[in-house]
This record gives sequence, C-alpha cells and structure tokens, in this order.
Amino acid sequence: MTELRKPRLSIEYCSQCRFILRAAWMAQELLMTFGEDLGEVALIPGSGGIFQIHLDDELLWNKKAQGRYPEPKEIKQLVRDRIDPQRDLGHSDR
Repeated sequence: MTELRKPRLSIEYCSQCRFILRAAWMAQELLMTFGEDLGEVALIPGSGGIFQIHLDDELLWNKKAQGRYPEPKEIKQLVRDRIDPQRDLGHSDR
C-alpha cells in the first residue's frame, strides 16, 4: 500500500531585511495548527524584500503582490482549504 505524500510548505524570506523571525513565527504557527498533516516546513533565505509562502508548487502569499505581510489566520485558512477543507480552525475561522 502506498502512503500519500504530505505537502511541503515553504516560506522564502529576505535575509537582508531580517525577516527570519517573522518567517520562523509563521512556520511555528502552521506547525502548531497542522502538525503531522504537513510533510515539511522549510525556511528559505532570499533577498530583495521577498516574503513568499508556497504549498508544494502553489504560491499562497506574496508580500510584494499583496502589499503586506499575511496574518497567520489568513495562511492557516489557505492551507486548510487545500489540505483538509472540512477542518475547523476554531478562532482562526471567525
């Protein structure tokens, strides 16, 4: 029997801008919520003010395009909608 591959979430952040703390906090929030439903959460150093979040190959958030950082609630809802649409996120759904 083949086990389904769990999705990879990646957060690319600008190391020059010191966005690592924000990226690590977001990773922690997502791991606390989705734990074993994610196969990996990766932090990827970048440059040029980048702050992007991908679930596998799908771009969920781009700070430059959105003009702001995401709230954890927004990313949790986007991830949930893709990996477990029936999941109740409690206060993050309100």
